[in-house]
Amino acid sequence: MVKHIVMWNVRGETPEQKKESAVLVKTAFESLSGKIPGLTRLEVGLDVSAVDYACDVVLYTEFESQESLDAYASHPEHLRVKQIVGDIRIARHQVDYV
Repeated sequence: MVKHIVMWNVRGETPEQKKESAVLVKTAFESLSGKIPGLTRLEVGLDVSAVDYACDVVLYTEFESQESLDAYASHPEHLRVKQIVGDIRIARHQVDYV
């Protein structure tokens, strides 16, 4: 199993705008559930700490194998979501581990 974790900071001039952006990211990624072969778990969380160094959104996923994760990168549904998120993210951090 490979775990793939991604965190983003999103655009927004006000806390309300940032929350709207974060919810859009959450909704977009949750739409992938059941559509990606080898993706066995998908969870999206929104930060509730409000500390200045926190990321706004986290994606936690588990894949059956490295090959499944590699295929996910170019899957049409993932590319669709990536396009949505690309315009509203201002920072991205990622960790993959076995």
